[in-house]
Amino acid sequence: MSTETVEITCIACPVGCDVSIDVEDGEIQSIEGNTCPRGAEYAKEEYRNPTRILPTTARVTGGVLPRVPVKSAQPMPKPKLEDAMVEIAAVEVEAPVELGDVIVENVCDTGVDIVATRDLPAAEDGPKAVE
Repeated sequence: MSTETVEITCIACPVGCDVSIDVEDGEIQSIEGNTCPRGAEYAKEEYRNPTRILPTTARVTGGVLPRVPVKSAQPMPKPKLEDAMVEIAAVEVEAPVELGDVIVENVCDTGVDIVATRDLPAAEDGPKAVE
């Protein structure tokens, strides 16, 4: 029999409880330390399938800035975050970019899109004409 205790800081509410999960042969046996039911549910999910929102930037050509902030549209599997960063780093989008534009579709075959989190206009060529 393999037993372990996993320590998790709960982020389901502002309290930030230190939750202990006792696991035997991969099965959760007990959860202690949470002060609300949401903490127990968070700890179970964090142990079984940890996910995170991925915030980063993507390169832009022809924009007023060289990068646009992006994030995953939904939480994605935590073990895929590094691979997703590599995939996003290889992408370059053309300005203009609008808030919500899909920058990378189905990143790392997770079913999660990477979307722009702000508008980024195209750079204007040359000085403005005076009217």
